[in-house]
Amino acid sequence: MSKQESLETRKKDHIDLAFHSRTLEADPRFYYEPLFSGHPSQTDWPLVFLNKQLRAPLWVSSMTGGTAEAANINKNLARACAEFGMGMGLGSCRPLLDSSQAFEDFNLRPILGQELPFYANLGIAQLEELMDRGAFATIRDLIQSLQADGLIIHVNPLQEWMQAGGDAFTRSPLETIKQVLHAADFPIIVKEVGQGIGPAGVEALLQLPLAALDFGAFGGTNFALLEYLRQQGKEKNLHESFTKVGHSAAEMLGFADEIYHRHKGQLACHQLIISGGISDYLSGFWLLSQAPMPAVYGMASGFLAHARGEYTELQKFVKAQLEGLAMARAVLRPRAL
Repeated sequence: MSKQESLETRKKDHIDLAFHSRTLEADPRFYYEPLFSGHPSQTDWPLVFLNKQLRAPLWVSSMTGGTAEAANINKNLARACAEFGMGMGLGSCRPLLDSSQAFEDFNLRPILGQELPFYANLGIAQLEELMDRGAFATIRDLIQSLQADGLIIHVNPLQEWMQAGGDAFTRSPLETIKQVLHAADFPIIVKEVGQGIGPAGVEALLQLPLAALDFGAFGGTNFALLEYLRQQGKEKNLHESFTKVGHSAAEMLGFADEIYHRHKGQLACHQLIISGGISDYLSGFWLLSQAPMPAVYGMASGFLAHARGEYTELQKFVKAQLEGLAMARAVLRPRAL
């Protein structure tokens, strides 16, 4: 097709599609400023996070391990992190506490490389039990075997409560977190798993020497709801209302901002992973702009949906996210919360 023919086709499409291309409501989170930049030629967004250099402000929280499909998913995710310069947190490493059978599902450092942040993950119930047994060395051995930089502690009381045979905590998660921090000689991240955390909890965690606080906010994958959906029989509807409580990523950023300024920035935790309900790069871009301290954003479900098949599908998805972020930086100015 010649250039003239291509132009004529495009103009015909303009006429045919004009009445289907009306937008009635603008995105209220941004000022659109088209005058001050050319089209971006690079997609890199360099930043130091968790003491390592990233090329993009995205965090990949994989969600699985110990199943036949998990190895392919996790390896695809690690490969994307290596290619695009993103950090990665594993799904729960609990299967590795009892057996090395699933080790290769989690053994991603050889794919990721040493230059990017990579964190193991255990639930608060497992940590409480290990600390009660005086088995902290088991935690350290897990991190060393995976060549991980540190540990993510996931706090999930509603998930455990909803789960048939779920673990019951014998003391508060905050007490266990403090106990692990006291013993640890490696960085610790704390996250929720789909409900988020209220203002008192956010303040308590930001006052601890954590490497980062990961929101795991309401609006994304909700593991309490996931366990509820797994239930069968008459009891299925008895606790549904509890799956609807929580705090969004925007709400949690509001908590963090108020706490940060009230403490005049003198907090022990200095970095955030903004996660939960972030479905596209514009949402990630806007949320990053509201953060009172260095931050990246996570898109666990978005990555997972594209990581289950061939790597090229995930590669295309991540590339589109970074291209969108670059264009957003060029022509958008975020408004305040």
